[in-house]
Amino acid sequence: MLKALLVALAWQAALPAQAAPRVPGDDREVLERLPMRARDPAGSELRSLRAAALASPADPAAVEPLARRYFALAMAEGDPRYVGYAMAALAPLAGADGASAEILVLRALLRQYRHDFDGALADLALAVQRNPQNEEAHAWRAAIYMVRADYPAAARECAALVPLADELQATGCGAYVEATTGRTRAAYARLLGALERAPRASASARLWAYTRLAEMSARLDDAPAAERHFKSALALGVSDNFLLAAYADFLLEQRRPHEVVDLLKDWTRADTLLLRLALAERDLGLPEAARHAQMLGERFAAEARRGERLHLAEEARYLLELRSDAGAALAAAAENWNSQREPRDALILLEAARAARDPAAAAPVLDWLARSGFEHKGMRRLAAELR
Repeated sequence: MLKALLVALAWQAALPAQAAPRVPGDDREVLERLPMRARDPAGSELRSLRAAALASPADPAAVEPLARRYFALAMAEGDPRYVGYAMAALAPLAGADGASAEILVLRALLRQYRHDFDGALADLALAVQRNPQNEEAHAWRAAIYMVRADYPAAARECAALVPLADELQATGCGAYVEATTGRTRAAYARLLGALERAPRASASARLWAYTRLAEMSARLDDAPAAERHFKSALALGVSDNFLLAAYADFLLEQRRPHEVVDLLKDWTRADTLLLRLALAERDLGLPEAARHAQMLGERFAAEARRGERLHLAEEARYLLELRSDAGAALAAAAENWNSQREPRDALILLEAARAARDPAAAAPVLDWLARSGFEHKGMRRLAAELR
């Protein structure tokens, strides 16, 4: 009983500190949407997994399924609290010198979610050392190297996947590198072909492929193809925070804010999606825009007090587009670029540098564009202005 209580307290302690209480001005305001009802199958599954882990907190076979389920929920809903729960569940295994490759990979996933990329890569390196055939370790190393814009390292991990993974995963990995390094059209054709040859691929694998195909189509100025791929991904019925954010950005660029509101009205728990919702509401002149912008400001302030800046790119967009504070937006975008160097991180830094009239601050992204060959007409026009 005491052991179970201590583990339960550890999970509770993993909850991030909250911002100061706020009294709603309207009795009809929704303060919180609980992610699961008591009778939901997902909730029942989670309670079962939690009970097994509480009974055997030092048994990897009992703890790993729970931690993986929490991680999946964090990815689906964009709620970092689930990562805290997962890390607390893994805590009894964290100091184990003989931790399996599977446990090391899982800990790496949680670390990278919190932007501890060095720690994640260290865990993944040890996992590969213990099991060179662990395809998940290679796939996640490739993903982290892509976030860091280390494309040769990412390509090496994709090559290592070829004999280990199925065609769709291996091809998708390589195509993602190619699409970011100036070969978008060829990457699109390769990924589309692999997807067509994988009719029995899992829903999650198809969702990833459709989302990447949509992004590539948008870069190639083929909006109808992008729309088609996004709709195919959504039709799979899999909740995915990244997909919703990417499609919302596409709709905003297409000046279709009504559809963004319909898409995201029930997703205010995730900072990434609340930002897109507030931008759409602002474009439509809806009164909810001000309230949602205030909620974002409170959340970013609370993250800063905790020293947990997980959404700096979104914070920079919030500061630039909803608060018209170009200087603060540029500072957040520049800090974000120090750890994350994906295309969306590049774009917000360019936009903030232009708004702040500080072209010199955009130098790291201008250098990245020159070295990577990344294809995006809008970003390259913006870069030309700053030069």
